[in-house]
Amino acid sequence: MNIPLKLSDVKTVQQVSVKNFYDANHEQLQLRLLNSPKGFSRPITVPSINRPGLALSGFYEHFEHRRIQVFGAAEVAYIQSLPEDMRRSRLEAVFRGDTPCIIFARGMAAPEDVFELADRYSVCVFMTDLVTIKFVNAATIILEKAFAESTTAHGCMVDLRGLGVLIVGESGVGKSEAALGLVEHGVGSLVADDIVRLRHIGGDLVASAPEMSYGFIEVRGLGVINVVTLFGLKAFRKEKRVDLIIVLKPGIDLDMDRLGLEREPVSLMGVRIPYVKLPVAPGRDTSRLLEVVALEHSMRTEGFEMAGEFNRQLQRRVAEGKRMS
Repeated sequence: MNIPLKLSDVKTVQQVSVKNFYDANHEQLQLRLLNSPKGFSRPITVPSINRPGLALSGFYEHFEHRRIQVFGAAEVAYIQSLPEDMRRSRLEAVFRGDTPCIIFARGMAAPEDVFELADRYSVCVFMTDLVTIKFVNAATIILEKAFAESTTAHGCMVDLRGLGVLIVGESGVGKSEAALGLVEHGVGSLVADDIVRLRHIGGDLVASAPEMSYGFIEVRGLGVINVVTLFGLKAFRKEKRVDLIIVLKPGIDLDMDRLGLEREPVSLMGVRIPYVKLPVAPGRDTSRLLEVVALEHSMRTEGFEMAGEFNRQLQRRVAEGKRMS
């Protein structure tokens, strides 16, 4: 990788406790604890959700016991239809082993057998008012983020006209000043300055700021600035997918590609991301140039490549000139 982007060691999360999952997400997921918190220390080791319909029917061969178990209307109706002894044995199979916790969706009431078994096996039972599919989708996204590989990079991340742009370069090259210019022009929103947190989520590289630096940017000579206070809520985004990396290079490099035909991607945490080298020099409006780069990249993704079109026209003119001679 021939760009000035140094990544810290990639971190992986092996497990999240039920307590941490609940504390961080109970408002968003509308979770309420229905029994003793003794099961808070249980670990969640798989970042996905399971609906235990097959296990309740007596088929346990592929039962995903390490996942959070979610009971929807179908599961509740089925277990209530079972004879008492069978219902208890089927529910006990769900509680045994490494089940992190059990959640009843749609505000469904849990049978009394559930609470007896939950206390015996020290498993937390929760209720949510969300419909089952909405809860499963939201919780899956939360778990994917919690378990995602992560690292940090030195740079500045902005949402530029809907495009996630990671601005990197040597210290003092003007990354923060360029980002501030984009925010001030109303075409960009700050995601992170100086320390950019990168997470590999679902095949994408998602950038965010450390929580303590949300909305803050440091500009030499001015100090630390809160962009939300100065420019409003639209000036900040909590996270954004990285679509493009722009490398700010001090001075004018005469050997740099002048047509824009060279656009090889760089691999970060296994994700290939295109990057552009942009020279920075006195008299050049870096913020405006960043905006143009982002617009040109958006056109490329739509299939229109201006540099390639110019090159094809040039070659066609040369070929026509040769034929005329």
